[in-house]
Amino acid sequence: MFKPLPLFIGLRYTRAKRRNHFISFISFSSMLGIALGVTALITVLSVMNGFEKELRVRMLGMSAHVVVNSYATESMENWQDLIETVKKYPEVIGVAPYIQAQGMITHGRNVYGTMLQGIDPHFEPQVSHVKEKIIVGSLENLRSGEFGVIIGSELSQALGVRIGDKITLVVPQATVTPVGILPRIKRMTVQGIFTIGMHEYDSAYVLLNIDDAAKLVHVPDGQVHGLNLKLNDMFNAPQLARQLQNELPPGYRTFDWTYRHANFFKAVKMEKSVMFIILTLIVAVAAFNIVSTLVMVVTDKQADIAILRTLGATPIMVMSIFMIQGTFIGVLGTLLGVMGGLSLALNIQTVVPALEYLFNVQFLSPDVYYISEVPSDLRWLDVYKITGMSLLISFLATIYPAWRASSTQPAEALRYE
Repeated sequence: MFKPLPLFIGLRYTRAKRRNHFISFISFSSMLGIALGVTALITVLSVMNGFEKELRVRMLGMSAHVVVNSYATESMENWQDLIETVKKYPEVIGVAPYIQAQGMITHGRNVYGTMLQGIDPHFEPQVSHVKEKIIVGSLENLRSGEFGVIIGSELSQALGVRIGDKITLVVPQATVTPVGILPRIKRMTVQGIFTIGMHEYDSAYVLLNIDDAAKLVHVPDGQVHGLNLKLNDMFNAPQLARQLQNELPPGYRTFDWTYRHANFFKAVKMEKSVMFIILTLIVAVAAFNIVSTLVMVVTDKQADIAILRTLGATPIMVMSIFMIQGTFIGVLGTLLGVMGGLSLALNIQTVVPALEYLFNVQFLSPDVYYISEVPSDLRWLDVYKITGMSLLISFLATIYPAWRASSTQPAEALRYE
C-alpha cells in the first residue's frame, strides 16, 4: 500500500511510546483543549441561535413579515383592491388590514400607555398567532360596535382587571365640546387576555375591532392604516418588499420585519460574533500547546532528525513529518469536539433539565425570564465554520516547530550522541 515517508513517520511518532511522559501529557492536553473549545463553540452558538429563533417567532407572532401603508395620506383607500394585487404573489399566504394608534388605559387609579391595534377578527389569524395565544376569551368576541378589547396578561395584572371588567380608553384624537377641546374617552369591556411571552406586547398591546378603532381615531369609513402580510418564508420578506414597492401605485410604501426590528437583530448578531471570537480563544490556547508539544518533540528527536537527514531526507520532508504529527493532534481534537458539540446541541433540552434536577437548581426561572427553557438551533453552516477554523489554527500552530526541525544540522545534532 502506498504511504509517503513523511506521513508514515509522522503517524508513527504519534503512536510511539515516548520516553518523556510529559510530552505525552502536553499532547493529550492540547487535544482535549481543542475538543473542549470546539464543543463549547458549537453548543453556545446553537443555544444563541435557539434564543434568537424563539424571540423571532414570538416577535413575529404579533408583527407582520411585510407591511404596506401610505405615506401620502394617513389612511388607505381601496385597500380591498390592494389585497387582490398582493395575493397574486405566491409567497404571500395571508393579508390582514389594521389600524394602529397610541393611547392610555385607566382603571381605578392605574394609568398605562398602550399601543392600540385595530384588527379584523376574520383576517387577523392569517398573519399573526394571537388567536392561539389568547388564554382567556376569544378573538371572535371583538364584534363591531361592542367596543370590546383583548389585552396582554401583564397589562391585565397591572390594571387588576379580568374578563368582563370595564376599562377607560383615552386616545389623543381631540373632540370639540362646548367646554373646549378634549381627548376622546371611551369605556371598553375586556373580552380576552393574551400571552405572547414578550414584555413589549404583553404589557402594552390592546386589540380591538377595526371598525371600533376607526371610530375612535377618526379614520374615514372603509379606510385603514395599512395591510399586514405573512409569507411562507420570512427570509424572503426583504426581496418581496422591494418587488411590491416597485409595482404598487404611487403613494404606497413597504417595509419588512428586518427593517422594523433591525436594532434588535443587529445586536443579536454582534453578540454572536463576539461570543464566537471569545470562544475561539479557547481553541487558540490549545493550539499553543501543540506548539509546545512539537518544540519538545523536535528537541527530543534531534538524533532521529539528523539520521534522516544523513539518509537523504530533505528539509521539506522533515518539516512535513512534524506538521503531520501536529495536525493529527488538531484533527483528532476537532473531531472529538464536533462529536461532543453535536451531542450537546441536539440534546440540550434533555441535558439542562437533568442538570437542574441533579443540582436542585433552576437556570431560567419562569418568574424572571420569558423563555424558561434553554432552546437550541443547530446550524450546519456554524459547524462547518467552527471545524474549518479549528483545523486551520491547528495547522498554523505546526509551522514554526516543523521549520525548526527542518533547520537542524546533522553534525551539530550528532556531536554529543
